[in-house]
Amino acid sequence: MSCIRFSTPAQMRQLRDVAPSMLTREQASALHPAPAVTESKIRRLRQLAGHANPKIRESVASSPHAPADLLSALAHDVEASVRGCLARNEHAPVGILRALSTDRSETVRGWIAVNPRTPCDALDLMGADRSNIVHGLLRWRERHSQA
Repeated sequence: MSCIRFSTPAQMRQLRDVAPSMLTREQASALHPAPAVTESKIRRLRQLAGHANPKIRESVASSPHAPADLLSALAHDVEASVRGCLARNEHAPVGILRALSTDRSETVRGWIAVNPRTPCDALDLMGADRSNIVHGLLRWRERHSQA
């Protein structure tokens, strides 16, 4: 491992001086718009949702553009990691989040506990969850939603 420094203090000061200030999410989105969602993208998502590799299915479950019927199918995936990615997807339909609130995986239920779109009725039912981790995440959510 090298201990050679490639940036001098003067160079670091100059970088800080010319660096832009932090952008808001909206400003960054305006500067770098996402490409349009096309039918071919939806077809690719549908094809990838059936891929043998769970990591590929996780990416589909995380997609804000995946159609509801596709997400509904992924809610029944055998891999908890795929269901977990779906549970943290803020674009997932509320009905799917509600269904995942009783998932057999503690990790999936934990992600549901912190997803801001999870409906209140599902959160209320999760209050009876047998997992201390889920209870801790529900308390965390409550503390941070009041801030």
